[in-house]
Amino acid sequence: MRTKRIKIKALLQEGKINADVLAKGWVRTKRASKNAVFIALNDGSTIHNIQIVADPNKFSEELLKKITTGASIEVQGILVTSQGSGQLMELQASQIVILGEADPETFPLQPKKHSLEFLREIAHLRPRTNTISAILRVRHAVAFAIHQFFNDKGFFYFNSPILTASDAEGAGETFRVTTLNLNKIPFNDEGTVDFKKDFFEKETNLTVSGQLEGELAALALSEIYTFGPTFRAENSNTTRHLAEFWMVEPEMAFYDLHDNMDLAEEMLKYLVNYALIHCEDDLAFLEKREQEEQATKPQNERHELSLIARLRFVLANDFERISYTEAFEILKSSTPNKKKKFQFLIEEWGADLQSEHERFLVERHFKKPVILYNYPKEIKSFYMRLNDDNTTVGAMDVLFPGIGEIVGGSQREERLAVLTERMLEKNISPAEMDWFLDTRRFGTVEHSGFGLGFERMIQFITGMTNIRDVIPFPRTPGNCEF
Repeated sequence: MRTKRIKIKALLQEGKINADVLAKGWVRTKRASKNAVFIALNDGSTIHNIQIVADPNKFSEELLKKITTGASIEVQGILVTSQGSGQLMELQASQIVILGEADPETFPLQPKKHSLEFLREIAHLRPRTNTISAILRVRHAVAFAIHQFFNDKGFFYFNSPILTASDAEGAGETFRVTTLNLNKIPFNDEGTVDFKKDFFEKETNLTVSGQLEGELAALALSEIYTFGPTFRAENSNTTRHLAEFWMVEPEMAFYDLHDNMDLAEEMLKYLVNYALIHCEDDLAFLEKREQEEQATKPQNERHELSLIARLRFVLANDFERISYTEAFEILKSSTPNKKKKFQFLIEEWGADLQSEHERFLVERHFKKPVILYNYPKEIKSFYMRLNDDNTTVGAMDVLFPGIGEIVGGSQREERLAVLTERMLEKNISPAEMDWFLDTRRFGTVEHSGFGLGFERMIQFITGMTNIRDVIPFPRTPGNCEF
């Protein structure tokens, strides 16, 4: 009877001593003594390796020589209680088959500490490292938790388009999509590009947000969410920005701004809690990694709390809710502002808050997550509901320690006349978005929604400081490899 492969995670959790088992995976390390060869084998199902013990007298020297870091092998043998420290059980090999060799002279992932910068250069191989594989498992778990959270609350998963003619943000930082011959671009009589000759017969781009289409769905199904890739041609080389990233965007009919804030806080706490329960081993590894990294920094730059303690802290505390105006007063009178320590000084009401201001509020002033709401209308998008003061809009941002803004949302402007006027103020053509305005013409209702930057959430949960390390293949200015 053919022996079926058992994943290493299942082997370590459910494996029975003295059972005959088959494991497959990639070699992490190999060390040899006179009486035994010890192989650390990992198949990606867990952060932990299974130790393979091979008797050098039972296997050819030629075969053992091919078992190098990075090689793939299958091992059949008996699961026994480990004789050494570091593991509870080990696999005594009776048969080893080389599946794929890895030349130690050219394989770039040898058993030593590699920098994250180096790993980004070999993004096609970095999932084989402990750090990246742990992050990818956490990423999967949190993605699953998002679907579970909304499904349990009766939301419908809605697929918004990736190709679109609209720019939800109105910022113009979009990637153009075209089938036109770029060496022979057609022009019309006005001297501009003749998009009539393009595939969609109009200017088209990759989506910056699924929000506008999500609103259409919410105004039919009541509560929906989108979860997909979004694209911004923002020439920003920071640790917080990507050109391609994933967004979670719920839209809810009959929700006001306070309902919106309640949902965002509930969702964020749910995701953190899910990760703590289901990613225990990976988070323990990532916490230890962070502690080692923190030890190299000056005392004043270190986190006050460990990674897991920070996650539990989010669960234990209600988020602080303050208006933009309250935040402005706190920041204006703060010591860093008075001593001109902020890169962007807070002087006039209406200033667009930067990451340094957001982090000051979270990390130094309130020392817990903060929700800011009611922003000046000039610095926010056209679709956010105008408040009765005619100067602020019903916007809200959730700010997290180490990250800054992690969620941005608003109550949407449901009044046709007000929305049309706001579009004109922002130089957005109402005629081109007539389809969107139909939702305000026919059966308009109050509604709200927000967007969660998925990678920023993963950054927070894993403790990674660079967003490029929490997505399999980072897309940044000048970098579209693999």
